Amino acid sequence: MRVTGAEHAAADERPAHLRLDLRTVSIEDVLDRVERVLGLRLERTVAVRKRRTIGARTNQGTWVRVECRGDDRDTGQGWGLEAARVARGVPAPRWFAGASWLDEHRRVVWRADEIEHVDEQAIGRADAAIDLPSPWWGELASAVDSISRSRTTRRATPDCEPITQERVLGAITKVFPGLSGIELDEWSPAHADLGWPNLTAPKLWILDWEDYGLAPRGLDAASLWAGSLTAPALAARVLHCLRADLESRSGRVMRLFKCAELLAWADDREPLYSPMGVEAEKLLAEGF
Repeated sequence: MRVTGAEHAAADERPAHLRLDLRTVSIEDVLDRVERVLGLRLERTVAVRKRRTIGARTNQGTWVRVECRGDDRDTGQGWGLEAARVARGVPAPRWFAGASWLDEHRRVVWRADEIEHVDEQAIGRADAAIDLPSPWWGELASAVDSISRSRTTRRATPDCEPITQERVLGAITKVFPGLSGIELDEWSPAHADLGWPNLTAPKLWILDWEDYGLAPRGLDAASLWAGSLTAPALAARVLHCLRADLESRSGRVMRLFKCAELLAWADDREPLYSPMGVEAEKLLAEGF
């Protein structure tokens, strides 16, 4: 018998991101409400289900993304998708409508957004990005620059958590306790989840803007670089393409931050563990 999301949540006191896996829990009542509020029908049988999101095409030729966040991940500043509309000159799907509501029984907030449907496939993995052509890289560099030049008062929320100097330094010193005195004095708007799963080809689109907001300079570039380290030539290409951000002082701190985040929990069974350890030691040797 399939367990409903409400029944599962009522019997489980863990945070929402641990107790509500949308790949296995039924939330048909939530999808019913999404359809009523947005005035459309979802193609549920071919929906893309992930741990905390469900995405589906609609009868209007658009795409709807449904996400849940528990009280422990509520930042009080809403989702970044609406805020990201101010980023001009960026290949982002158009946003049409959104709805959010409190689900007291499940102890989460649901958010549904209707956006432009993109036909291009997400690149997904580093090894699928190795042969991207030069024009694609030029468009990416231009897009990252345009994002950084946009304006917002929203704080970026990578992994659903606002990014602050304390968060960055806490993650770094947990792995490298001898490091201190780093100040993050360059902040600019960022996508805040820039990785191969959120980039498409052959035409470049940047997907999933829910975490957009202010972040230390170089967060986006460092995120993409860190996710490319299993393919050294690709990581070098990212470094070349986004060199201005990655070689800035703030960008180097962001690179160490991304390495530290993974090194804090991973071991040598994780493919990124060894290359990130090597890169972190290089950054530390060069100093800040």
